[in-house]
Amino acid sequence: MKTEPDRKADLIPVATAGTLSGLFRERVARTPDLTAYRQFDEIRGHWSSLTWGEMAERVGCWQRALSNLTLAPGARVAVQLRNCVEWVGYEQAALALGLVVVPLYPNDSPGNIAYILADSGSQALFVGSLNQWRMLESWRSAFPELRQVICLEDAACADARFEPAPNVVCAADWLTREGSVPADHDADPSDLATLVYTSGTTGRPKGVMLSHRNILWNAAAQLETVPTYHDDILLSFLPLSHAFERTLGYYLPMMAGSCVVYARSLQTLGEDLMTIRPTALISVPRVYEKAYVRIQAKLAQEGRIARALFRKAVAIGWRRFLAGQGRAADLGFADRILWRLLRPLVADKVLARLGGRLRIAISGAAPLSEPVARCFIGLGLNLLEGYGLTEASPTIAGNRTEDNVPGSAGLPIPGAEVRFAANGELLARSPGVMLGYWKRPEETRQAVDPDGWLHTGDIAEMREGRIYIRGRIKDILVMSSGEKLAAGDLERIITADPLFDQALVVGEGKPFVTALLVLEPEAWKSLARELSSDPADPRTLQERRVKRVVIERLAHLLRDFPAHAQIRRVQLLLTPWTVDHGLVTPTMKVKREEVLQRYKTEVDALYAGHAIAM
Repeated sequence: MKTEPDRKADLIPVATAGTLSGLFRERVARTPDLTAYRQFDEIRGHWSSLTWGEMAERVGCWQRALSNLTLAPGARVAVQLRNCVEWVGYEQAALALGLVVVPLYPNDSPGNIAYILADSGSQALFVGSLNQWRMLESWRSAFPELRQVICLEDAACADARFEPAPNVVCAADWLTREGSVPADHDADPSDLATLVYTSGTTGRPKGVMLSHRNILWNAAAQLETVPTYHDDILLSFLPLSHAFERTLGYYLPMMAGSCVVYARSLQTLGEDLMTIRPTALISVPRVYEKAYVRIQAKLAQEGRIARALFRKAVAIGWRRFLAGQGRAADLGFADRILWRLLRPLVADKVLARLGGRLRIAISGAAPLSEPVARCFIGLGLNLLEGYGLTEASPTIAGNRTEDNVPGSAGLPIPGAEVRFAANGELLARSPGVMLGYWKRPEETRQAVDPDGWLHTGDIAEMREGRIYIRGRIKDILVMSSGEKLAAGDLERIITADPLFDQALVVGEGKPFVTALLVLEPEAWKSLARELSSDPADPRTLQERRVKRVVIERLAHLLRDFPAHAQIRRVQLLLTPWTVDHGLVTPTMKVKREEVLQRYKTEVDALYAGHAIAM
């Protein structure tokens, strides 16, 4: 078994890699026979693997095919594909040719995709399915620079009636396996590598320009805080089009030589966790929160003894965690005995649903609810929260295994500096800060000042060297009384309750706080039956006694918040806010302005008469 120094020797330094394509070449040269990627083969019905050496052959095929387009270095090529080895093969080939990759969310709207293709001037597009391209065809005039469309799906198999245009080809037919692989472009680490369009909770997305050095530096800094090795197995399910997954779930494992397994879908994530049994997991808070809600819902159906045992296990596990962090005394004899009993009886059974051998789990892209973190950590999961944004490539701060304070974003990663503006905005400076926004010099100057400080747009504070995020500047609601409210803090507490699937707190310029609440269907049915109401009747959601019960429940959840933050009116909904409806981002963040616009009539009704409705 390798020692710690031996395992660290497998890591590829930034200087050795030079560029992102250089990192791939170096990994192939060092460990050609190690398993690099696994994914499910739908045709054969089993999981298939590729070594680094085999992956290099696949990248060579893509490199030969892309070179036939004779695109000049710096030309943009887009990819709208779910996570898979073909995504990696296409990108690595493009980077080796000096091209700039534009990742697109697989389930983004055609209008938004068309805008990004036009804004970036992309000349090639790799899509996963024929249907994705068909949905874009009506927007074709918006992006005239596009020359080639490659479809992973075999068009003939998908629809025998389909007659592809000359510039639409099936990947299997287009890839050439003959001839030599073109020489790699001699890229500089400071060259533009990718345009990552922010999913944006407001306004049109902006193309964040990230260099090879930006991403490599960030991945290396993360490896210093979260050691990862070539014997780790990471299950990847967040979109590779998101900077969080791209750096931590793609380039960091490549730097360490770890194996990445691509989950089949979010719907099958539970099954894939049990099958793959990963040692590392990267996710957004919503996934952990939904798992927490399912646990709470299951406990509600079980007896008092089961609930009591669960609460006891979490409480003892939490004290055990604090003792291990040096922030509390060691467990007493009775608690140690109880933990030996409760761990296999309670904790291990929950963690088994995550595969049973997770060494580390990371949460990022948004703050994680503290009760959720406390629950999983109490059960023994090494759950670390971090903070960053696309413009920083993306990580700025993170907790460490040996210094983990749930509820905080942790310490700045090595090499990153932070400070605070007069209004409490967090500023950051590091080699990971973007080159700028694509074709938006004025907005770039607003985001990055002359001294290189990135204005994050987040209100934060620092205590004992750790960063605590208090919300987006745009999400700080100023009530008509002058009181200020961090809407995100309330929304995280609310959605940790099994009854509430989604929440949006309203109060900007208003005399009191209200909320739009999307109810979890099964929890709603249970509550309606308790109240002897018909859950299938939409009018039940408007009953005063139902709303009274919900408001009382909210008051209990928000009991630690000041009086002006208490929610006094609610609009109850059953239709979830989705990406398809344009109401959440692909990383499941609610688009505040879009939701408020969509439900303007309902919000106006909440404030009609300025009286407390009960």
